[in-house]
Amino acid sequence: MSTDVPEVEIVTQKRVACDGGTLGHPRVWLQIDPETGYVECGYCDKRYILKDGPADKG
Repeated sequence: MSTDVPEVEIVTQKRVACDGGTLGHPRVWLQIDPETGYVECGYCDKRYILKDGPADKG
Protein backbone atom coordinates (compact mmCIF):
# COMPACT_ATOMS: atom_id res chain seq x y z
CA MET A 1 0.00 0.00 0.00
CA SER A 2 1.50 3.34 -1.03
CA THR A 3 0.59 6.85 -0.05
CA ASP A 4 0.84 9.60 -2.66
CA VAL A 5 3.30 12.31 -1.68
CA PRO A 6 1.75 15.78 -1.85
CA GLU A 7 2.83 17.86 -4.82
CA VAL A 8 5.72 20.31 -4.36
CA GLU A 9 6.35 23.45 -6.41
CA ILE A 10 9.35 25.79 -6.25
CA VAL A 11 8.18 29.41 -6.59
CA THR A 12 9.84 32.82 -6.77
CA GLN A 13 7.09 34.88 -5.09
CA LYS A 14 6.12 34.82 -1.39
CA ARG A 15 2.41 35.03 -2.27
CA VAL A 16 0.95 32.17 -4.31
CA ALA A 17 -2.50 31.01 -5.41
CA CYS A 18 -3.63 27.38 -5.26
CA ASP A 19 -6.76 25.98 -6.91
CA GLY A 20 -6.06 22.27 -6.50
CA GLY A 21 -5.00 21.61 -10.08
CA THR A 22 -6.74 18.58 -11.57
CA LEU A 23 -8.52 17.66 -8.31
CA GLY A 24 -9.79 21.21 -7.89
CA HIS A 25 -10.86 23.26 -4.89
CA PRO A 26 -11.71 26.94 -4.35
CA ARG A 27 -8.77 29.23 -5.20
CA VAL A 28 -6.92 30.31 -2.09
CA TRP A 29 -4.04 32.74 -1.69
CA LEU A 30 -1.17 31.60 0.50
CA GLN A 31 1.73 33.54 2.02
CA ILE A 32 5.12 31.87 2.44
CA ASP A 33 6.66 32.40 5.87
CA PRO A 34 10.18 33.80 5.33
CA GLU A 35 11.48 31.89 8.39
CA THR A 36 10.43 28.45 7.10
CA GLY A 37 10.57 29.18 3.37
CA TYR A 38 7.42 27.25 2.53
CA VAL A 39 3.65 27.08 2.88
CA GLU A 40 1.20 24.19 2.47
CA CYS A 41 -2.31 24.44 1.04
CA GLY A 42 -4.98 23.59 3.60
CA TYR A 43 -7.16 21.94 0.94
CA CYS A 44 -4.81 19.75 -1.09
CA ASP A 45 -1.57 19.75 0.97
CA LYS A 46 0.47 21.01 -1.99
CA ARG A 47 3.71 22.54 -0.70
CA TYR A 48 5.07 25.76 -2.17
CA ILE A 49 8.77 26.30 -1.51
CA LEU A 50 10.41 29.69 -1.98
CA LYS A 51 13.37 29.42 -4.35
CA ASP A 52 16.68 29.99 -2.49
CA GLY A 53 14.76 30.13 0.82
CA PRO A 54 15.43 28.05 3.95
CA ALA A 55 13.37 25.06 2.69
CA ASP A 56 14.91 24.99 -0.82
CA LYS A 57 17.34 22.09 -0.83
CA GLY A 58 18.59 23.04 -4.30
